[in-house]
Amino acid sequence: MIRVLFADDHEMVRIGVSSYLTAQADIEVVAEAGDGEEAVTLALSHRPDIILMDLVMPKMDGIEATAAIRREWPEAKIIIVTSFLDDEKVYPALEAGATSYMLKTSRAGDIAKAIRDTHAGQSILEPEVAGKLMSRMHKKPPAEHEQLTARELEVLELMSRGMSNQEIGDALYISLKTVKVHVSNILSKLGVHDRTQAVIYAFKENLFPEDK
Repeated sequence: MIRVLFADDHEMVRIGVSSYLTAQADIEVVAEAGDGEEAVTLALSHRPDIILMDLVMPKMDGIEATAAIRREWPEAKIIIVTSFLDDEKVYPALEAGATSYMLKTSRAGDIAKAIRDTHAGQSILEPEVAGKLMSRMHKKPPAEHEQLTARELEVLELMSRGMSNQEIGDALYISLKTVKVHVSNILSKLGVHDRTQAVIYAFKENLFPEDK
């Protein structure tokens, strides 16, 4: 038997899902929790094979409860069952230690299958969740120079041409003090220590091709 703890603050949801799962020949609901704190307490006392965890609950939300359980019991297998698909919920839940992520719009049979598959060592993700994760994994991190403002790029380009701060100020009709502020910001955003390193970075990234 696969021993399950179900945590959800809606009693009717718990009754419906628990009744369906209990009818399965290989699944037993050993405990139910109505809030996050109770979920942590019951999880650590019962040590179920699978924990079904809602995200939005009183006292402690599902993300906090998942993290708390995994801190005390790293081997816990937790399936998030929620209505939320937004990034602010998905990523923190998985980072907190959730093994699988299901939506409440899933069929009861899908949740039962997710319980069996997660128990067998698989990680089950809704197609929309898997797509979000793949997109996030393949998204190229922004380069340092993408943080520069349009004015800072202008200053960097003139620096690359060998101009002094005063010459840059004259060319852009800004004060010497303002130029120094821009230069300081450029060095900070590029993660370099001096003007020379900033210019080397600009050449390496081919930020200002001569034939543009």
